[in-house]
Amino acid sequence: MLSRKGLIPEDFVVTRLAEDVLQPKYKTKQRKARFVAKNGACNVAHTNIREQGRFLQDVFTTLVDLKWLHTLFIFTMSFLCSWLLFAMIWWLIAFSHGDLDAGRADAVPCVTDIHSFSSAFLFSIEVQVTIGFGGRMITEECASAVLALIVQNIVGLVINAIMLGCIFMKTAQANRRAETLIFSKHAVVSARNGRLCFMFRLGDLRKSMIISATVRMQLVRRGGTDEGEVLPLEQIDIQTDNPVGTNAIFLVSPLIISHVIDRSSPLYDVSAADLQRQDLEVIVVLEGVVETTGITTQARTSYVCDEVLWGQRFVPIVSEEDGMYAVDYSKFGNTVKIPTPSCSAKQLDEEGGLARFRLRESAAARGSVRRRIKPQQSTCKEE
Repeated sequence: MLSRKGLIPEDFVVTRLAEDVLQPKYKTKQRKARFVAKNGACNVAHTNIREQGRFLQDVFTTLVDLKWLHTLFIFTMSFLCSWLLFAMIWWLIAFSHGDLDAGRADAVPCVTDIHSFSSAFLFSIEVQVTIGFGGRMITEECASAVLALIVQNIVGLVINAIMLGCIFMKTAQANRRAETLIFSKHAVVSARNGRLCFMFRLGDLRKSMIISATVRMQLVRRGGTDEGEVLPLEQIDIQTDNPVGTNAIFLVSPLIISHVIDRSSPLYDVSAADLQRQDLEVIVVLEGVVETTGITTQARTSYVCDEVLWGQRFVPIVSEEDGMYAVDYSKFGNTVKIPTPSCSAKQLDEEGGLARFRLRESAAARGSVRRRIKPQQSTCKEE
């Protein structure tokens, strides 16, 4: 996602590609489809929708949701069809009044200088877009012509309002701002402040801030109920670790968002080995208000088991230079390996926690043989 649409210089992209080579490689196996892609697109296809008319009840939203090619086609055809329709009306008015007859040159026409359908079409364009070249104009001879003039002006204003509003909304969509909100390609699981944590890095490439930014996380997996109901996409909320007590963040520089894997966490029973066997997907959603436009934006990504690095942490990328803080985005996704138990947080708690693990590993490293009590064999090994 960092390199999407050329928003980051090429040297950053090279760094990201180089860092991927350093990551541990696991034997790939067939996994289920992602629920949310890395770029935030939802991998959901809506099929067998019988009530297609519901989309026409909200025409404006339907037009905004269309692709640019389809929107521009409808934009062009709406004007062209209205011009042709009123050109036919102006031609019929001239024909019924006899203005097309060559023998009535001295009679006052409904619209001057209309002699064919081509001239009626040109007059229709002049009326609707208020060009007014001066060669053709309406007279007070025909009431039907005055009525047609009023109707065409109203129709033209309605088409302008709808189509221009649609174009504006498409260009100012909130997902455009999300292009500069970036997530690390991998998430990590390691010890932080004496507890196992699930972490990922989040950053904003623009200087304009995201006001009231909040981060939400969900775990998507195959689940079931006590009654035997199968849930293909069970969504479980994951709490983020924030001392303030809310999910709000101050996104001025890249932040490491962490989730403490405790008893209330859905990852409490997951170990490093389980990541290679289970089909889990952690969805991350960032929401906030764009400072410059006041529009609410949302950026999404997800991490599957293959994208979670156990026993690693992110390297620092913020440093103080010349009285200000500098962010090195070339190291945005870089990680380093640190001693971390490979067992689950539940098993780690049963064996005394991270403090006991570090004490045991320290004793093993020193090769100590003087122990009063022989410790029990532990299945929590260093990753």
